[in-house]
Amino acid sequence: MTTPKTTLDIAHRNDAPDTDLDALVRRVDPDRWLASRFIADPKARTDVIALYAFNYELARVAGGVSNALMGEIRLTWWREAMEEIAAGQPPRRHPTVEAVAAAGYPLSALAEMTEARMADLDATPFETEGQVLAYVDATAGATAMLAAWRLDPKADPHAVQDAARAYGLAGLWRLKRAGVQRLPADWTQGDVRRRVGEARAKANVALKALPIAAFPAAAPAALAMAQLGARELGELEKRLRLTWAVATGRI
Repeated sequence: MTTPKTTLDIAHRNDAPDTDLDALVRRVDPDRWLASRFIADPKARTDVIALYAFNYELARVAGGVSNALMGEIRLTWWREAMEEIAAGQPPRRHPTVEAVAAAGYPLSALAEMTEARMADLDATPFETEGQVLAYVDATAGATAMLAAWRLDPKADPHAVQDAARAYGLAGLWRLKRAGVQRLPADWTQGDVRRRVGEARAKANVALKALPIAAFPAAAPAALAMAQLGARELGELEKRLRLTWAVATGRI
């Protein structure tokens, strides 16, 4: 059984660990990397980049293996790495493991992110909206919520959930355009656009309560609606959209 790709798998296939996590994230996850440029505190930015690198390492597993069993083994490696740290053992010698350990993220939440990626090993499209949203919440949602928590521990991380849904749904549509169908078979571009619009509207209400320092965690969602079109956004346009979002507190 051939496992499907994910949106973050398409750009990078090198199995050797990258030691420069900022350069890695800039290459494989440019939207989140650009949003992270609006994090003023250098240590917080480094820690968020570590989280994005961790998310990428999990997301690329499915596209880097020839069968589901190998994917399960690799994802289990990441889950066990988090469990070992939680048990008081030193981090495994991998730049991303060491970086997320140093950042102090809740290790149980990171372990749950690895479990969520088991769904990537099944090429069968989701059948219901509930399945789609559960997957998006456990992947893009978990990433955004942990980033918000790191940027301001007093922030309610749930304030970024709808923004993450908008971005995650757009990501699944981009994945479909790349030839991998995870969305329900009967969902059209209009269906996805409507759901992204609904999530975006809810997000702009919820984000009013989000501290300014935590907003970069939600900022990538400012690109979601535009990414449903046929063309790829250039870096300058992304920067302008992100700058507007950060300045207004809206996506």
